[in-house]
Amino acid sequence: MPTYDDPYLKVFTLNSNPALAHEITNQIGMEMGKSSVKRFSDGEIQVNIEESIRGCDVFLVQSTSEPANEHLMELLIMIDAVKRASAKNINVVLPYYGYARQDRKARSREPITSKLVANLLETAGATRVITTDLHASQIQGFFDIPVDQLLGEPILSKHFLDKEMEDVVVVSPDHGGVIRARKMADRLKAPIAIIDKRRPKPNVSEVMNIIGDVEDKTAIIVDDIIDTAGTMTLAADALLEKGAKEVYACCTHPVLSGPAIERIENSNIKELAVTNTIVLPEEKQIDKIKQLSLAPLIAEAIIRVHEQTSVSTLFE
Repeated sequence: MPTYDDPYLKVFTLNSNPALAHEITNQIGMEMGKSSVKRFSDGEIQVNIEESIRGCDVFLVQSTSEPANEHLMELLIMIDAVKRASAKNINVVLPYYGYARQDRKARSREPITSKLVANLLETAGATRVITTDLHASQIQGFFDIPVDQLLGEPILSKHFLDKEMEDVVVVSPDHGGVIRARKMADRLKAPIAIIDKRRPKPNVSEVMNIIGDVEDKTAIIVDDIIDTAGTMTLAADALLEKGAKEVYACCTHPVLSGPAIERIENSNIKELAVTNTIVLPEEKQIDKIKQLSLAPLIAEAIIRVHEQTSVSTLFE
């Protein structure tokens, strides 16, 4: 294993995704920072940093995945602890940015929660954010500190390229995901199709029609988040009805809440490729789901930020 010997680089994990954090430090070739996140008897969070970080470039790895509020509060308290311990820079590594779907006022009297979370992170003392596949790119503008948005799409694309499939069409499950689908289609040298759907209420989707030719093709549906998997499974059915040979699906963030696993298991989706921004507990690890690691990408981003070299090539 390569070793990265710089006493001024420190990486700490919190409780949301320690497996990914340890994979990142192994990729860099360094020890995980010594810290503990415990609970007082009434449930309040207690953070201890068990080594000196004075003048250090600190990276905190924490997805704000379920339970989102617990993980967000852990992160805010850890940022405060790091700031008070005289760290030079506090870089928050958010593989999955929770609350990102509330990024605008879709109706009257709604909050813009992703902006609120950005304010909380900055107020706590974060000096940079590294994240993956924000639900909406404009969330970067909610911060007044640098935000580096890494992309899961190249890793998902490589997975399908390695399968050497023929007659592929890349499918966006809605109009908002067309740019993501176009990027994957360019890598796979394939055309795209779009599913035109109407959503009557949250987590309920209704497929209307398919724009593009999918007949006799292997369809790959690409999205940033799969939550209840209603959209994905309905999309797979619609594609097969329109003559697609078989349907694969992929996403960066496998939220997979509620009935998602049962739906995927019983669906016409042949395989669902996801990344490890969110931990998949054992009950969600089914044969149809293939989890790919973002650790090499995030490790490279951490090294480049620490060494103050260009990160932009990693956005490709």
